[in-house]
Amino acid sequence: MVIIEQNPQESIREYVYRFLKVNIINLELPPGQSISEQEVASQLKVSRTPVREAFIKLAQENLLAIIPQKGTYVSLIDTDQVEESTFVRQTLEHEVIQQACTCFPAEELFQLQSCLALQNLCISEKNYYRFFELDETMHAIIFRGCKKSRTWEMLQLMNAHYNRVRILSLKTKEFQWDQLLKHHQALIKAIQEQDIKLGIKTIKLHLNKVLIDLEYLRKAHGDYFLQRKQQTFTMTQK
Repeated sequence: MVIIEQNPQESIREYVYRFLKVNIINLELPPGQSISEQEVASQLKVSRTPVREAFIKLAQENLLAIIPQKGTYVSLIDTDQVEESTFVRQTLEHEVIQQACTCFPAEELFQLQSCLALQNLCISEKNYYRFFELDETMHAIIFRGCKKSRTWEMLQLMNAHYNRVRILSLKTKEFQWDQLLKHHQALIKAIQEQDIKLGIKTIKLHLNKVLIDLEYLRKAHGDYFLQRKQQTFTMTQK
């Protein structure tokens, strides 16, 4: 696992939760891997109580599977959740990009352009995780510029499985980074020139990429994904 620094304003409980979630999302803790409270507590030099609380919270978010008498495992990627997250993002971002292409603050536009420059640097340095973070930042800025920050925060609550697919795609298909960069360039151009048609076309293409990649990634990394039969069984048991 990659150790991240504790923010000054964070409690130990918040830090442990964020540490684990970051490592799950960026696949440092890959789907299916076992994980123990004691190991995490020892690595972070904290008591087991905040670790246990983080485990429970992550299990509620379907990122950990706590199996009595067996142990705790990083949840496999659930494609149903990925598809649902894609649907929600496409629906919301279709509307947000139209607003952004109608009226957008100059300061936020400058921040989008700055993100784009940093993404170019990430490509040259082959830093896929930083590229992912900047991609997230770009979308957050667009939402903020349209006064929809709380809507973006709501999306983050259901994006965990979706984001793991994005990270896996960036790790596996490095040749597509330039394509993503072109999407971002087109989005900024659409906002800058108030071109709603270009904005809608680009955001649809950009967000649909996850579903296009999904079939390839399931074949290449089948052990990372919950099988369809398993998903049906789980729903039947409920």
